Formats: sequence, structure tokens, C-alpha cells
Amino acid sequence: MLQHVWLIPVGFLLGAYGTIIGAGGGFLLVPLLLFAYPEEAPDTVTSISLAVVFFNALSGTLAYSRQKRIDYRSGLIFSAATVPGAILGALSTNLFSRRLFDGMFGALMILATALLVLRPTKKAKPNPLGSSQYQRRVVTEANGTEHAFFYNLPLGIGISVVVGYISTLLGVGGGFIHVPALVHLLNFPVHIATATSQFILAVMALTGTGVHLLTGTFTHGFRRTLMLGIGVLVGAQMGAYFSERLRGDWIIRGLAAALGLVGLRLVWRALAL
Repeated sequence: MLQHVWLIPVGFLLGAYGTIIGAGGGFLLVPLLLFAYPEEAPDTVTSISLAVVFFNALSGTLAYSRQKRIDYRSGLIFSAATVPGAILGALSTNLFSRRLFDGMFGALMILATALLVLRPTKKAKPNPLGSSQYQRRVVTEANGTEHAFFYNLPLGIGISVVVGYISTLLGVGGGFIHVPALVHLLNFPVHIATATSQFILAVMALTGTGVHLLTGTFTHGFRRTLMLGIGVLVGAQMGAYFSERLRGDWIIRGLAAALGLVGLRLVWRALAL
């Protein structure tokens, strides 16, 4: 147990940063576990990471709930859409070799970085009148800030199904995909997107972890999960506190920077194996 104590401060930092950007921290935890435990199989790494993502997302959701920044109606719809993909992704983790797993994960992160950096300068302004596929949402934060926006419901559901599969397959939670999609494809305000993403992650990560437990994939690594879980539970509260004080564009830049660096490192590792 003592040899894993160093994971508590790591979990704290991951929880804080992951909650700020609404990504759960799994996209940083997976490469860290891959580097720290090179002998571990991909399914063990994803099982540990996904369980930690759940604790992070749960803590972040509670914090964002107090700030009233979660769009619960949209979050419930998107959460339900992630469940089929999450189950399929959890059942697919043992089908990939470590080298392919590293390369696939790194490439996905680089792609997400490119989408953030090269994002359109102008968001789509759909006119929802006369179209049932658009949903109008109004979210009022605890400080009185009101956000009114529209989004394409079928597109949001489709994105969530894909995110559920990819994120659970890789054990990363999927917020690093969902947040940019919510902001740039579905017109969510950044702070509402990050908070709602945490809520969605909690449901999705719990589903994936449950499948891992039922199928016997998650058979060891519980001590490491416990140490990381302690850290992220506290760190997520801190992240939600600081998120309220950061501008939306800085949150997106922070997400892009982390994704790019880690993605390049993993691709290089996969090519060198």
C-alpha cells in the first residue's frame, strides 16, 4: 500500500485540472499509468483509469451542482446515449496490443488538439424556429449569470454514442472529446459545457467500470485506484472552485496544450517499440 501513496498527490492534480477543463483527467492518467507500469495490459490500465474518472467526475459534479452550471436535461439525454457505446468499449479493451493501444490513443489526442487549435472562428448560429431537432436551453448559475443557447439534439446524441465507445475503450472518460464538441458543434457556453461534461462522465465511467467488474477485466489495481481516488475527490473540488474564475478561452487552451504534449509522447513511444 505504501508504495502507492505517491498516487494521492498525482490524483489531486489530475482531479483539479481535469475538473477545470471538464475532461475527468483520464486522458492524462492513462499515459501516466502506461509509463509508470509498462508491464500492465491495456485492459488493466483502462479499468483503473475509468474507475478514477468516475470518482473525479462524481466529485466535480457535486461541486458544479452547487454552482448551478450543469444542464441536467441535456446531460441526462447525452448520458443515456453514451451507455451503449460505453458497454461496447469496455468489452473491446482486451482486443488490442499494447503498441496499437498506445498509438491509437496518442493519435486520437493529437487529432483532438488539432480540432481545438484550428477551430472555426465563428460558431454556427442555427435558427431553431420550425425545426424540432433543435433544443433551446437556459441555464442560470448560482451567481446570477444566465446562459441561453440552442443545439442540434440528434447531433448531440450521435456524438455521445461515439464518445461513449472511444472513451471507455481507452479508459479516459471522454471529456476531452465531449467538451470541444459541446462548445464548437453544439454551441454550449464553455463553463456550462465543462460542468455538464462532468455530469455525463460520472454516468459513463460508472457504466464502463461496472462492465469491467462484471466481465472480470478489473481484477487487480484496487490499491492504486484507492490512492488515486482519494486524490481526485479532493482535487476536483479545488478544480471547480478555480474554474469559476477562469475565462472560457483559457480553459480550452489548457485542454489543447495537455492533449498535444501527451499525444505526441505516446505516438513516439508506439513507433519506437
